[in-house]
Amino acid sequence: MYDGQVGGRASIVGAAATHVGKVREHNEDSHFFDADTGVFLVCDGMGGHQFGEVASNSAIRTIAGYIVRKFHPYMFSTPSVPLDESLQEIMQGAINEAQHSVLRDAPGSGTTVTAVLMVGPQVTIGHVGDSRAYSLYQDGRFEPATRDHSLVRRLEELGQITPAEAAIHPQRNVLYRALGQGESLEADVFNMPFPQNGQMLLCSDGLWGVVPEEELRQIILNAPSPDRACQGLVAAANLAGGPDNISAIIIRYLS
Repeated sequence: MYDGQVGGRASIVGAAATHVGKVREHNEDSHFFDADTGVFLVCDGMGGHQFGEVASNSAIRTIAGYIVRKFHPYMFSTPSVPLDESLQEIMQGAINEAQHSVLRDAPGSGTTVTAVLMVGPQVTIGHVGDSRAYSLYQDGRFEPATRDHSLVRRLEELGQITPAEAAIHPQRNVLYRALGQGESLEADVFNMPFPQNGQMLLCSDGLWGVVPEEELRQIILNAPSPDRACQGLVAAANLAGGPDNISAIIIRYLS
């Protein structure tokens, strides 16, 4: 379990877990958890033959390093140094830099990214691909905060297939947007409030694509700690066959 302070204003507690699953030989997922700076990342690499692992690691290192480098003076200087960029601009810059690093380090490969930067109760999210961020509210609602950049999700949005058909579609893993795929990249970057007295889950599709959302919700709600929640999520994905790498991060904000 990880815990830490963000700017001395509020406490973040949480945990992270990853597992290769029961089918894959290599874990091409990467994650980053730093409660002290409020930076959390999940990346799911693709390309096979370990190139996906290189891509996801490159993206994690680049994004985390960029955000911490930009944000560190604001976080820890006395008196506080004002930011000369918005949090969304910092997140966008980090993802743009990661795009270049993945093209350089793992040509022909790619990776998803779901990134969270927390400043007090405000969350800035950067998202590309089909890893996800979920919000779990105090009243029990469990809702995706991100939108998948996948072919099947797009067909579902257009009303051409149903959610049930999407779940078993043979092309459900095909992405139309990912880091390292093409020279240009359009990321979803936005702000949202942290769910009051709630939690957030970041995860790869090796979790959400295998375990039903209601089961994810129940595991998190019933776990006595974020660490136990992460262990339970990984176990549930493996119990369902573990067809892909599994990564999960649980974040709680204690105001």
